[in-house]
Amino acid sequence: MDQTSAHALYDRFLRGLARSPEGVALRTGEFSLTYRELYDRALTWAGSLLDALPERPAAVGVLAGKSPDAYTAILACLFTGVPMVPLQPSFPVLRTLHMLEAAGVEALIVDAEAVPALEKLRAEGVVLPALLDGGAEGADGVVRPVSTARLTRPHPVAPDDVAYVLFTSGSTGRPKGVPVTHANGAHYFDLLDARYDFGPHDVFSQNFDLNFDCAMFDLFCAWGAGATLVAVPPGAYRDLPGFVTDQGITVWFSTPSVIGLVRRTGGLTKGSLPSLRWSFFAGEAVTCQDVTDWQYSASGSAVENLYGPTELTITITRHRWSPETSPGISVAGVVPIGPVHAGHAWMLINEDGEQEDREGELCVAGPQLTAGYLDPADDAGRFLERHGVRYYRTGDRIRVGEDGQLLYLGRLDQQVQVRGVRVELAEIEEALRRCPGVEDAVAVPVPSDQGITLAAFHTGEGVPPVALARELSLTLPRAVLPQHFFHIAEFPLNSNRKIDRRALLGQALERLGRPH
Repeated sequence: MDQTSAHALYDRFLRGLARSPEGVALRTGEFSLTYRELYDRALTWAGSLLDALPERPAAVGVLAGKSPDAYTAILACLFTGVPMVPLQPSFPVLRTLHMLEAAGVEALIVDAEAVPALEKLRAEGVVLPALLDGGAEGADGVVRPVSTARLTRPHPVAPDDVAYVLFTSGSTGRPKGVPVTHANGAHYFDLLDARYDFGPHDVFSQNFDLNFDCAMFDLFCAWGAGATLVAVPPGAYRDLPGFVTDQGITVWFSTPSVIGLVRRTGGLTKGSLPSLRWSFFAGEAVTCQDVTDWQYSASGSAVENLYGPTELTITITRHRWSPETSPGISVAGVVPIGPVHAGHAWMLINEDGEQEDREGELCVAGPQLTAGYLDPADDAGRFLERHGVRYYRTGDRIRVGEDGQLLYLGRLDQQVQVRGVRVELAEIEEALRRCPGVEDAVAVPVPSDQGITLAAFHTGEGVPPVALARELSLTLPRAVLPQHFFHIAEFPLNSNRKIDRRALLGQALERLGRPH
């Protein structure tokens, strides 16, 4: 095993390599790689990319789905010692282009599935070198891995060096880049190491897209323990209990919406998930009924609700579900988010920015907090300083419950979770206003059996919904496209002469035939 600094995010993998060198590090479908095989492959890719560049890049983008090459690419990128930027191939090309420019990406690692996305970027004038295993010999800008270029060890990194950059939805109509340092990750994973008993015998699910911060939990909890990481394909949800059992999964992590999906397919029967030891949910509020139904199927599993914005490094609170006590302290049937991680300061503030004891907006400071967005202009309104301490304003309304348990009451602003993806309603609205024929637009979150969906109201011309959807798909990810479009002559106003979003939600529910 190579000796390196314990703060490096990739040191998690090196620990797993030392514990389980011939153990399976990764399984995707019928394909698997041992820790030793994945280590050698990633070092070869990292060295090949660096050898092909005139100088050390400022950042490397990983344009890949959940393929074997995608996981090799993430590790290889970290081994170069430069910031890694996960990119989703299904995102609109203009959105990806903005991310590349904002993060200063100077090279790409691409899997075979993302080649069409790479070609679209090339058509937009992106000429970055791209490492592609099995790429055509001599193809323009394509770098092929060669064993002679293999690094002898990962490049060293400092604690304050950026490990990766993730992008969140932005109220200005463009994504905001969040740099996460190796020190941010070290504090987070040290806490998890002390809290959980993960080991080489464990098999972790990997549900989240790789540009979603919770995917980092999957990868580096599994690899830090010498455990096996299993990519969950879309088809697995048709019989999730069968997939979990066949794969021997012991640690599950997903958005709560998966619970409803498995319930609708009839999978939440008594004891149908017997292999699970741990079950984690994050990305959106989880209800007591959802957790009760899940644990009925996974009776041998501890269940935890995790909470945290990207700016606070994956998750910053956790609540361990107890059938005896959790329902009694929950609010509106929503599971508590629990206490803030050790080593952090937190407070609640009111609309005037004054500190409150019982209820208000949650603000957090500490070692998991990012130093700020890639574009300092995005920092405005999201951070505040008190007594020389810098806090992140989460935008979430929180109440302090029994024993210091924090209770989630909802969003203060227009930011919502749609299928686990955090999105600013203002970004949807800004994109709609740019559509031909649209004068003004308002998006509202609509509850449904599948979780939150989006309904968009617009004034101006009566543009057909299919035309609006087509136009929005050029700049917005598919997961956050409104599912319903309504033309309206003018927006209803409240007593303060502001657009009455509550009234629009009522109209949406009425038009969709749903109860208010």
